[in-house]
Amino acid sequence: MSNVVIHGKTFKIKITAAEIQKAVTVVAKKINTDLKDKKPLFLAVLNGSFMFASDLMKELKMECEISFMKLASYDGTCTTGNIKQLIGINEEIKGRTIVIIEDIVDTGSTIHNISEQLKELGAHEIKIATLLFKPEAYTKAVPIEYAAIVVPNDFLVGYGLDYNGLGRNLADIYVLDSISES
Repeated sequence: MSNVVIHGKTFKIKITAAEIQKAVTVVAKKINTDLKDKKPLFLAVLNGSFMFASDLMKELKMECEISFMKLASYDGTCTTGNIKQLIGINEEIKGRTIVIIEDIVDTGSTIHNISEQLKELGAHEIKIATLLFKPEAYTKAVPIEYAAIVVPNDFLVGYGLDYNGLGRNLADIYVLDSISES
C-alpha cells in the first residue's frame, strides 16, 4: 500500500518493510559485537516497540534476556504529562548491562526517565536501541548507541507506531501526507 487512511488522515509510505528489516539487521550485528560477552537484559518499552523488539531479538546471537515494561504517567484517569514509574520489571537490574528498546526517540524524555530509574536500581550500564531517532527533536544527553534509522521530525505511523491506537500493525512506516492535509 502506498497510502493508508487512519482516522480520516492520509499517510504515505516513508520506510518500506524491507528497509526496516535491513536496518534492524545492521543494528543487531553491532549489538552482537559490542555486547557478546555481557548477557544483557533487553527492556522493550510497550506498546510501540513490540515489532522492533521481536525482529531485533531474532537477530541476536548471544545469551540474553528480554522483558517488557510500560510507563505509568496517569493520575487517576488523567495524564500528568510526566512519566512516574516503570511497570513490569521483575528481573534483577543491579550490576547488569541493560538495553532499552524503543520504537522512536524524539525529545528523549522517556529514555532519560527510564535511564535514571534503572541507575537507581543499580544497573551497571545502560544502552539505548531505537528503531527511529529524530535528532532534530532530541533534547537530552543520554547517548543513543543503536539507532536503526534516523528520520526528520515528522509524524510517523506503522511497524508498532500508532495514530490514536491505530496503525501499529502496518509492516511499513508511513508519514502524514501534507498534500492531503491542505
